[in-house]
Amino acid sequence: MSEHEATSTEARVREALDSIRDAIQMDGGDVEFVSYDELSKTVFVSLQGACVGCPASVMTLKMGIERAIKKVAPDVEYVEAV
Repeated sequence: MSEHEATSTEARVREALDSIRDAIQMDGGDVEFVSYDELSKTVFVSLQGACVGCPASVMTLKMGIERAIKKVAPDVEYVEAV
């Protein structure tokens, strides 16, 4: 994957996070892009606010954040919270 493609993937991931940020913030939380590892095709995000320690944060990560990211960046295989 070229440098441009990695940047493009990162840009799409950031757009996906922006598209769901309002819904997460309505529940008192937030999500921040940390990095994208193109070798493992993994996006790393940081859950913040009410998401930290929330029992539903795993569901938010997998069903909300991961789904939104994979919709716009199908080359991403994993989304991990750090």
